[in-house]
Amino acid sequence: EIAEFQKIVGSLIELVDQLAKAAESEKMKAIGARNLLKSIAKQREAQEQQLQALIAEKKVQLERYRIEYETLCKTEADQNEFIDQFTFQK
Repeated sequence: EIAEFQKIVGSLIELVDQLAKAAESEKMKAIGARNLLKSIAKQREAQEQQLQALIAEKKVQLERYRIEYETLCKTEADQNEFIDQFTFQK
């Protein structure tokens, strides 16, 4: 009976060891997945910051172009007025 008990206990210990190894393997997979998600989140955050900076830069550029356009429109209007006055004097 002792031999049979030892056999049962040995089988039980082996089964528990296999389950422990499987649990450890799943734990490592979960940790890896969590770390990957954190890494992806950080990458997205960095990308978002880069895009926000690019948007700000483009807004500044757009404002600069708008001012330049308004200046050119005023210059064109002044030149057209000058041409009209010059043509009218002839």
